[in-house]
Amino acid sequence: MAPKSKKAPKSKKDLQRRTDELEELYLLEKCFPDAEKWRKEVRVLSKWDHYVECDGTPDPSVATEINTFISLWKEKRNEDINAVMKESKLVLNLIEQLELILLDTPPHELTDEQVAQYQGSILELRELLHFKFNEATETLLKEASSLGDTDSGNMEMIIKDENVTLYVWANLKKNPKYKKIKFGDTQVGFEIPKALATSDIAFRIFHTNYDHFSPLPVIQRPEKPTTVETIIEDSAEQETPKDEEAPQAGAEEMTENQELVTSSVTTTEIKTEEPSINFTKSTTTSLKEEAEAKKEETETKPLKPESVSVGPMATLPEKSVPDAIPEAVIDEDVVDLRGFTPLGGIYHLNILQLPPQCKQVKSWTIVELISGGLQTFMYPPDIADDVSENENPYLPIEVMIEINKNVVFFEKPMVARWDSEGKGWRTDGFISLYYNMKERIMSFSVESVYPITLIQDNHIHMPYESWELRPLGLNEAVLNITTTFTDIDIQIKDNQCMLAAVELGDDYELSHLLGKWMTITSLIIAMKKTGFNIFPSEYSHAYVAVNNKDPLVEMKAYRQMALLASGFSFSWSKWNKLSGPEKVVFKASELLQKEYVEDHEWSLYMFNGERAQKLKINELSEAFSEELEDDTEFHSTLYHMIKDFTSETALQKIRHSNYLFIDAVCKLLLSTRVLTYS
Repeated sequence: MAPKSKKAPKSKKDLQRRTDELEELYLLEKCFPDAEKWRKEVRVLSKWDHYVECDGTPDPSVATEINTFISLWKEKRNEDINAVMKESKLVLNLIEQLELILLDTPPHELTDEQVAQYQGSILELRELLHFKFNEATETLLKEASSLGDTDSGNMEMIIKDENVTLYVWANLKKNPKYKKIKFGDTQVGFEIPKALATSDIAFRIFHTNYDHFSPLPVIQRPEKPTTVETIIEDSAEQETPKDEEAPQAGAEEMTENQELVTSSVTTTEIKTEEPSINFTKSTTTSLKEEAEAKKEETETKPLKPESVSVGPMATLPEKSVPDAIPEAVIDEDVVDLRGFTPLGGIYHLNILQLPPQCKQVKSWTIVELISGGLQTFMYPPDIADDVSENENPYLPIEVMIEINKNVVFFEKPMVARWDSEGKGWRTDGFISLYYNMKERIMSFSVESVYPITLIQDNHIHMPYESWELRPLGLNEAVLNITTTFTDIDIQIKDNQCMLAAVELGDDYELSHLLGKWMTITSLIIAMKKTGFNIFPSEYSHAYVAVNNKDPLVEMKAYRQMALLASGFSFSWSKWNKLSGPEKVVFKASELLQKEYVEDHEWSLYMFNGERAQKLKINELSEAFSEELEDDTEFHSTLYHMIKDFTSETALQKIRHSNYLFIDAVCKLLLSTRVLTYS
């Protein structure tokens, strides 16, 4: 009996320390619901600011305003291309606002009716914008005879702004000598067969920097758990001693805060039960945490099936082991948008029927009006079944396009065409593809014309080779991610992020992205559109070899790293792969004065969500071992484990960190998921 009496005080002391650590962590992590509350207030304030400005632009979230705008623009007729381009900037801005509302607003704040309304408005605006560009093209072609080139007699025009580029050629003379056309000083052009060179046609290459063909992402709706809550209540009643129950007020406050902790749409909607701080029985704690994990899975619903996903923040998979492989695409020519994404915009290729031309009669301008708007020219026409391929006079059309310098392809892209019947992108139908990566030129031949896009692998940068999160000062840090192709620095300051640096050549124009402060959601969208997709989706584990980690452990690690980000640097470790799915291993070191941590200054830490420890091994050790570092002890949280090795100066920085900065760091880590995808 004597040994037991000696051990009892020690056990009680350990329990008290665990309780104190979890209580302190609970208070520190109130910064996350505070940040969500702040974002909600900002959303409300922005709507009010728009209302009082009265600048004439509609609020896209208000159905009556956006419907009125759409109706009024539809009624305007015969607008020229410059007027449509000017109005298109507003339309694209309205679409972007609606997309950000769906991405930034927590799902529990959006009703099913609102989601349907916003997505319906996006589709209407897309359709109307395309209709207006077709209408403006028709107006332009009616005046083609007055805009003809002095040498060829045909019309060639390039009209562009920051969002679109319109290349139009009108075959006014029908001279078969002019079959190969190149627009101005560009490399954009086409070569048509004789059958088209002698027809009343116009050829249009309409390049948009946006993609209005690919389907809208599915917005998953949150589900209210029922059975899991019962499990939590039953376990608490059966195994929690009455004298050690958490205070009722604290529990209510905890529940209230959970609703605010919900991450923005760019992440999985994670509602995590705060740690239970006063349970003495390990079985009860384990049961509750298991129930919390199940509740996490029940409530966590990704907002985008692809974080193509636009997402923004990547979603944590519901299982650590990727046994739920996405349904395979049966047709190998159909582009799987979970694994690949259009990049660089859409090239609309159109052969158009040349409309009747305007004629000047004295002081009158006369033009024949044809109903039906802009008409396409059917090519090739229906061919009789008895005509052989050798006798077919309708040869393929060769098209040359330039790839903008504001997008980056790290490998030779695939070319895909839009299948209007199947509502998807296909890679078949192309002949003699040629791609010059240095000159950024692509040419191909097609038997008919379609909307064309270039496709890049969503996971070309995954898994990462390494990562490091470094503090730059109070409420300022930088996340460096090294991939096979490049090195990326994302800087965080307060609640804003920017792409600070990326290793590329001088042949790119990234002024729209580099050095621009923006919200995390906007940054993720912009980086994906440029070709820097380092943000896993819920399907990514099926396409990338990853270190499978428990999502709940991973999330807890990111939250506590964020709390320490003003004073500590964190980095990848090769031992993370060998630690198993229930534990994460990484390097950490205090960093205040210097720019980088020296190799010998790093320490290794291991965390399983409930216990943190400093490891005795280092990165150069011959084998992995979970042996505890000498003169150190276990802690219940990662925060308190690292706090043992923190100077007073660093501790002051950590304590004075702004809650918006902590939240931003956590969201960025959740978006990149560096512990799993490196």
